[in-house]
Amino acid sequence: MMQRQIAGTLAVALAVTAVPMVSQAADNNQDYRRKVVGVAGIMYVGTGLNEQVTRGEFAQMLVNASTYKDYLPTSSSVSVYSDVPSTHEYASSIRIAAEQNWMVGYLGGLFKPDQAVTLQEAVRGVLALLGYTTSDFTGNTSASRMALYYSLEMNDELNREPNEVLNRTDCINLFYNLLKTDNKSGVAYATVLGASLNSDGEVNPMDLADTELKGPKLIPKGHQLGNYVPFNVQEASIFVQGEASSYDLLKSHIADGYVVIYYNTNARTIWAYLTDEDVQTGRCAVRGTVENIYYSSADVMTPTSITLDGDSVEYELSNSEMQFAFSIYGSLRVGDTVTIICEKTTNSSSDETYSVIDYVED
Repeated sequence: MMQRQIAGTLAVALAVTAVPMVSQAADNNQDYRRKVVGVAGIMYVGTGLNEQVTRGEFAQMLVNASTYKDYLPTSSSVSVYSDVPSTHEYASSIRIAAEQNWMVGYLGGLFKPDQAVTLQEAVRGVLALLGYTTSDFTGNTSASRMALYYSLEMNDELNREPNEVLNRTDCINLFYNLLKTDNKSGVAYATVLGASLNSDGEVNPMDLADTELKGPKLIPKGHQLGNYVPFNVQEASIFVQGEASSYDLLKSHIADGYVVIYYNTNARTIWAYLTDEDVQTGRCAVRGTVENIYYSSADVMTPTSITLDGDSVEYELSNSEMQFAFSIYGSLRVGDTVTIICEKTTNSSSDETYSVIDYVED
């Protein structure tokens, strides 16, 4: 089975498949915001979006949204707070959040990791990520932080009072707004995670998924998803056919048939495509036996398209990598079983075009 790192345009398409155009993000598109935050690896965005977020969970989100995310140990050897033992699932994140003064504890040496986080507590954290410290605020520092939060318009789509607790949707909006906001040095925070803003001031996710993107990998029917990725799949952000999904739903798809996946270890994100699943437009995967490889009469060395057995569709080979793979110099021949990943487009006359952008051979 072929395993290659895919970057550039493929990663972009994976990250934003089925997402409305970026200009629509300005129209308060929650689906777009959710996918951007998920691809960034800040938090799990699949299900439970109305569930309250604990202080321990929020500490981990802050770390995931920072430059510390690549150095987060899987376990902690130190108990910073009496109610956060070194074995606690968020112990490492809480330690970093406390050391960096992103979050503070309570009297008696408690952190209260299972208590729901309030907007006021969360604002302290995201402003700290932007580079603001206690010395930047005078008088009632909590009120001063909230005033800055509003002046930076970080409350976009987040209608909570300072002492109200946040749910997962609130955190998606807060971290999306963080990515859009300039840090204390005047640079959009999105650049910390390798992203940028487009001309409308919205987050452009084009660079978020391309680094360390692995795949494609073909998961045969009935196999275990966890055997194909190097992280806990039950804690991953999962997209199926470009839509936010869940581990249980993807597991059921794998039980029914072949599935192609790409994944980003740093972001703990999985993009899955179901073979032979019809889509109106966008990314799709098709599995079959190569029946024909067609060449242009003007260039008998460079293939232009292929067909698969039992399929009347002609799949175009529109880039040099795919042309090479199906040429006499490549590894694929008529009669080989292959899973191709295509970009499906439909024009105004309802004509459909399938362009092969990747493949997995058995």
